[in-house]
Amino acid sequence: MTTRLLSTMRFASLLFLLPGLAGLMISATISTHYRGTLPKLPVPEELRITARNISGVVVYQTAEEDRSLSLIEHSSAGILVIGLILSAVYLEKRASLREAEFDNKHLP
Repeated sequence: MTTRLLSTMRFASLLFLLPGLAGLMISATISTHYRGTLPKLPVPEELRITARNISGVVVYQTAEEDRSLSLIEHSSAGILVIGLILSAVYLEKRASLREAEFDNKHLP
């Protein structure tokens, strides 16, 4: 495996890790905002009948708000997992390459 391929793999893993973490931070910010602003009881007139438990506090949101926040949370988690897997593969390949280089230098 070449160092160029390893460099590309490192870049790809960061390309997934950073947006995944950013998405999770955004969803946490939205959840915190919802916790402070959304009603604690259902409001059928505003279509706020979908319950969400945020840190032990139940708030009621619209179905669209629920879909949007769930989409951000799930896609961010998926992207982060892909980045973690790529990072693990990168680290394993880098360790094998270094071990092979070490063996080549120290064997007769």
